[in-house]
Amino acid sequence: MNENDSLITAAVVREPMGEFTLEQLRLDAPRADEARVRIVGVGVCHTDLVGAAGAFPLSLPAVFGHEGAGIVEECGNAVRKVKPGDRVAVTFLSCGHCTNCVARHPAYCHTMPQLNYAGMRTDGTRTLYDARGPVSGSFFGQSSFATHVLAYERNLVKLPDDVPLAIMGALGCGVQTGAGAVMRAMRCGKNSSLLVLGGGAVGLSAVLGAVVQGCAAIIVVEPYAARRELALSLGATHVIDPSGGALADTVRRIVPDGVNFAFDTTGMPEVVEGAADCLAPQGVFGFVGVPKAADVGMKLPSTMLNVILRGHTYMGIIEGDSEPDEFIPQLIELYRAGRFPFDRLIKTYPLSAINRAVAEQRDGLCVKAVLLTHDEEMT
Repeated sequence: MNENDSLITAAVVREPMGEFTLEQLRLDAPRADEARVRIVGVGVCHTDLVGAAGAFPLSLPAVFGHEGAGIVEECGNAVRKVKPGDRVAVTFLSCGHCTNCVARHPAYCHTMPQLNYAGMRTDGTRTLYDARGPVSGSFFGQSSFATHVLAYERNLVKLPDDVPLAIMGALGCGVQTGAGAVMRAMRCGKNSSLLVLGGGAVGLSAVLGAVVQGCAAIIVVEPYAARRELALSLGATHVIDPSGGALADTVRRIVPDGVNFAFDTTGMPEVVEGAADCLAPQGVFGFVGVPKAADVGMKLPSTMLNVILRGHTYMGIIEGDSEPDEFIPQLIELYRAGRFPFDRLIKTYPLSAINRAVAEQRDGLCVKAVLLTHDEEMT
């Protein structure tokens, strides 16, 4: 062990679909372009669970987590954007110099898979080790289901002092994905109509974004009654129980000409296919829901002729097409002004209760679980 390395506590997955176990690991000292961050809170995102199930090309054991928030402890000598003591949110990683990054679309960075899903640095080295050897980390350039992480300037966003640090990491993926889908990717306009499929954290963040955008009709399809009630309290104009009959018939009773925008967070073929007939001419259908492995080959929910005749657009969306250094501060300003109450989605748990948090989020008992990593944050 290098004298500059750190012993940390992390939630480790050792087999696909296995539970998380809290273990002591060794974290590398920061290199010249890295910063060590003490994590205060970290959101639980569906993408973490997809990774823990074995969907990404990284080897197990591994540490996931990609919605960290905390305090910078140490910086490499090439880091200029942050300094020790800064409060930060940790978001996805991008290269900063490919054509998409230069065009301010870093979520579509040409090296997104290598930087975020490989479980290691780009040179093949690992940041985490147990007594037996390397552990996959660097998930989204962080692996923040842990007390400390290494991150980079590109995926650190400085935070103001007057916001609750522990929950700010949720802005780094799930919340910015839902809000950004509406505010940036699809650019839903004032008085437009939006259909949101799924009332989890991403879907309800889309509702919050739609309220900011001034959408006239905000329709949420969600099986859990408590989430439907929450959606209405956040600004949804209508909610639909998907067990209540043909979706298109129900939607068109609300918006007879069909909706201008549909947004799927479920990845479920039966949900997506049922929503295709809800679109108005020239409607836009955005997708963020990750399908199960068996459904990866599912077809677009319309025939090519219908797409042409009705002028529909189908859009895959990553991270809400966010430029984090711009969009996360924008969301924080809206939050400060009382116009983006994403904190109402959040329930906190200690890191040691990660498996309970995952189960309760899955079962609809909470919308967005945030794990607190240090005892002083739990009082």
